[in-house]
Amino acid sequence: MTTAQPPKAPNSIFSSALLLNALRASFVKLDPRAMAKNPVMFVVLVGGVLTAVLTVMNLASGRSWGYELGITLLLLFTVLFANFAEGLAEARGKAQAATLRSAREDTPARRLVNGQEEVVPSTRLAPGDLIVVEAGEMIPGDGEVVEGLASVDESAITGESAPVIREAGTDHSGVTGGTRVLSDRIVVRVTSQPGESFLDRMIALVEGASRQKTPNELALSILLAALTLVFLIVVATLLPLSRFAGAEVNVVTLVALLVCLIPTTIGGLLPAIGIAGMDRALQANVIAKSGKAVEVAGDVDVLLLDKTGTITIGDRQATRFAPLPGVTEVELARLAALASLADPTPEGKSIVALARSQGVTVETPGGAEFVEFTAQTRMSGVDFPAVGGLSSIRKGASDRIARLAAERGGRVPPELQPLVDEVARGGGTPLVVIQNDRLLGVVALSDIVKPGMRERFEQLRRMGLRTVMITGDNPLTAEAIAREAGVDGFLAEATPEDKLRMIREEQQGGKLVAMMGDGTNDAPALAQADVGLAMQSGTQAAKEAANMIDLDSDPTKLIEVVEIGKGLLMTRGALTTFSIANDVAKYFAVLPALFAAQLPALAPLNVMALRSPESAILSAVIFNALVIPALIPVALKGVRYTPGSADALLARNLLIYGLGGVLVPFVGIKLIDLALGVLGF
Repeated sequence: MTTAQPPKAPNSIFSSALLLNALRASFVKLDPRAMAKNPVMFVVLVGGVLTAVLTVMNLASGRSWGYELGITLLLLFTVLFANFAEGLAEARGKAQAATLRSAREDTPARRLVNGQEEVVPSTRLAPGDLIVVEAGEMIPGDGEVVEGLASVDESAITGESAPVIREAGTDHSGVTGGTRVLSDRIVVRVTSQPGESFLDRMIALVEGASRQKTPNELALSILLAALTLVFLIVVATLLPLSRFAGAEVNVVTLVALLVCLIPTTIGGLLPAIGIAGMDRALQANVIAKSGKAVEVAGDVDVLLLDKTGTITIGDRQATRFAPLPGVTEVELARLAALASLADPTPEGKSIVALARSQGVTVETPGGAEFVEFTAQTRMSGVDFPAVGGLSSIRKGASDRIARLAAERGGRVPPELQPLVDEVARGGGTPLVVIQNDRLLGVVALSDIVKPGMRERFEQLRRMGLRTVMITGDNPLTAEAIAREAGVDGFLAEATPEDKLRMIREEQQGGKLVAMMGDGTNDAPALAQADVGLAMQSGTQAAKEAANMIDLDSDPTKLIEVVEIGKGLLMTRGALTTFSIANDVAKYFAVLPALFAAQLPALAPLNVMALRSPESAILSAVIFNALVIPALIPVALKGVRYTPGSADALLARNLLIYGLGGVLVPFVGIKLIDLALGVLGF
């Protein structure tokens, strides 16, 4: 059936809808209570109020007031431009929230009570309630599938049109309110309180309502406040110094000079940078539960990556039958295929397919009883009546089948272990086949490393990250795959306890660790990791434990998250460098013009030959206001991160944003000064 899709959020940062919302927010944020959260821009606002009062006083007393009014308007525009940058970043989040909100409906829920269905509003659902959802119906709340299997349309959340399968008792049992069941019938146990669903939290996060300043952002805010205080003291001392030199400067000029010198550029763009970082994660279909999660992703030292589906394609296929002496390849292939006829996994199906491709006839024997694979037995097979008694065939892990042979009174041929080791060293997974007490040989399952993974890991290595592959395979197989993929280390035969212990050991060594998982058994490790990325298709326990959720359920997304985090740190660092260099340049550009007439010793420093003190101040304030909107695209789109050493990145940052921050004001202020002269100001 066809369902209506929610409207997509605007992709362009300069769409008309976003610009209108940001413009409205620019004036709303003039509320002093809101401005006080940004000390730098609050000082600019107070300065604007002061110059406005002085303008009115001059107007009332009949004195000249044009210069004062110009400074007042420019200070107001500076504040508005800063508010506009933050408003534009928030507007993108609210547009995304509107898209998500369209997926949240107060749908009726079919709640099971004592085996009977009753229809109740979704707002009355409580954790533990069982609800029935059938094809065409909206899932009314977050939960776990406890009965059945269904195809679910999650496009309202993930943006992907392809449906996904949700099945009880698997790592893909979690469902989200606001998604739609396309086929079959499922019973869901509700796990969220009304108003506290995953979708509700997503809406609050992307709107910015739940965004808290990160530790680095708080530290930078304190630094900017300290610099503002320092420049306030410097400018305040200029008043008595100017009087002593006989070049008294009025208060409006000092206020304008203060605004030019304090770090208004980064002060105005800092909130937008943080919001945009979360927005870039959202554009990658990753929900960050806090800005800190995105920021920490840029600082991680160790990445724990699952082998199957992340490093390898994950669909292991049978590639070879290796019989033991006295056993023909056809016999091994036929018996291995019989043991796999009822195996629904891709591996089991591939064994049957390989046998048939070699011309082996595989038919279900009469009276057959199939034995399903379990994590406890680590084997599967079939029992059926045969001449001379019951024929029992099993296939499974080599150590488990060897123990089974001993339990049945058989012996393990010395040729078996070399065959197992040969498959494992080649990066394959060996499965051993046994009939009754007789070992027959090995089936080689091969898992292919994804194309380009070695290059990706080399890129991560240049970024300073160490990669560790986690797998349940034996050490020989794990070593072969790790060597082929190019990871720095591996953890073989990993259990949930092993993962948790490894993360703690790395953290005790001062490292920041990132991990991805989707199962309930991954929840402890996801909670312990500094960056825990859960798959949306995973269990509710995994999503609750993680601090980031990948809506695409893409196992390689962890690499992209790290790049987004590093891009956020790069953007903040680059614009901070530019802003501080900018302020130093303006200090040396404006002060000589102010005092060159009274202090001839300063004349050689007036390299820009600005026309007058008033023109110098006006030019500097205009430049100071215009540089904020000019850098909005950089703040919102982010500085692109390219892997390299810390020294190379620092040198690049200083060259582009440090030297650029020094040179651009000299050029910009001079051009504005010339333009003011042409216009007659």
